[in-house]
Amino acid sequence: MGETDPQFYIDGVRSGNRRILAKTITLIESAHPTHRQLGRSVVDGLLPYASKAARIGITGVPGVGKSTFIESFGMMLVESGHRVAVLAVDPSSTRSGGSVMADKTRMERLAVAPEAFIRPSPSGGTLGGVARMTRETLLVCEAAGFDVVIVETVGVGQSETTVASMVDFFLVLMLAGAGDELQGIKKGVLELADAVAINKADGDNREKAEKARRSYEMALHLLNPATPTWSPPVLTCSALTLAGVDTIWETIKDYRSKMSATGELEEKRRRQALAWMWSRIEDGLKDRFFDHPAVGERLREIEASVERGDLSPTMGAETLLFLLDKDH
Repeated sequence: MGETDPQFYIDGVRSGNRRILAKTITLIESAHPTHRQLGRSVVDGLLPYASKAARIGITGVPGVGKSTFIESFGMMLVESGHRVAVLAVDPSSTRSGGSVMADKTRMERLAVAPEAFIRPSPSGGTLGGVARMTRETLLVCEAAGFDVVIVETVGVGQSETTVASMVDFFLVLMLAGAGDELQGIKKGVLELADAVAINKADGDNREKAEKARRSYEMALHLLNPATPTWSPPVLTCSALTLAGVDTIWETIKDYRSKMSATGELEEKRRRQALAWMWSRIEDGLKDRFFDHPAVGERLREIEASVERGDLSPTMGAETLLFLLDKDH
C-alpha cells in the first residue's frame, strides 16, 4: 500500500503515526489537483472517526497573551490526560520556515509534549483557502485521537467569524484596560463569544481585572444570548500563575454537557457542516468560472467595456455567465 492510496493515510492517522498525520495535513494543504483529489478521499475516509473532540476557538485583542494562555491551558489539559491539537487560522501566513519556528517557539513546552500537536496556519493566501484546510485538518486531528482541538485566530477581521463557524465553543480573551475596556474589541466579536476571559489577572492587575469583568458582564447583558440554554460568563484568569485556567475548562465542559443534553450541540455541528458544504460550492463555482477558456478569452475585453461605460455591469456579468452555457 503506497502513498497514492488513501488507505495508507487513513490507517496511519488512525494508528496515531505522527509522521503520517503530518504528511496527511501537507496533502490537504497542497494545491496540486492530484493531491487535492487524494486529500478529499482521505478526509472522507476519516470522517466516521472524527466528531468526538471538544472543538474550541480562541481569539484575543493584541497583547492579551494568547500564546501563553494556550500553552498554559494546553499543558493543563495534557497533564490531566487529554491529547491536544492546536491549529492556527492566519490568512496572512506565508508558511515560511520562520512562521513554523515562530509557532513552535511561542509554545515551547506544549510543542515538545508527546500528547500535543501544533500546526501553524497553512498558506492559503485567502481566508477561504486557509479555512478549508483548517476545517479538514481539524477532522484529521480528531480521527488521530486528539480529544481537544484548539483553533486560534491569528489574523484579524473576518477570521473570528470563520473560526467560530468551525468550533463548538468560542472563547474571547480580553485585557483589563484603564476604564476603556470595550474600545479594543468589536461588538461583533463579543456576539460570537460563549465565554469572555480577562487574562493577566495577577499581581497589581487583579483589581483592574475584576472591574473589567463587571464591565464586560454589563456589555454581554445588552446582547441577546444565542441560546436560552447558555449565558456567556465573564471569567478572570492568569496564564502565568494558572489562576482561573482550570475554571475555563470547567466552563467549556459545562457548556458542552448542557448543549448536548438539549441536542443543540449536535444541531450546531449539523448547521456548520452544511454551511461548509455551501462555502465549498461557492469556491468551486468561482474556480470553474475562472478556469473556463471562453471566460479567459473575453474577461479583459468585457471588464474594459464595463469600465468605459459601453456595457452595463449587469450585461457584462450575464455575458460572461452565458459563456459557460456554450459547452452544452
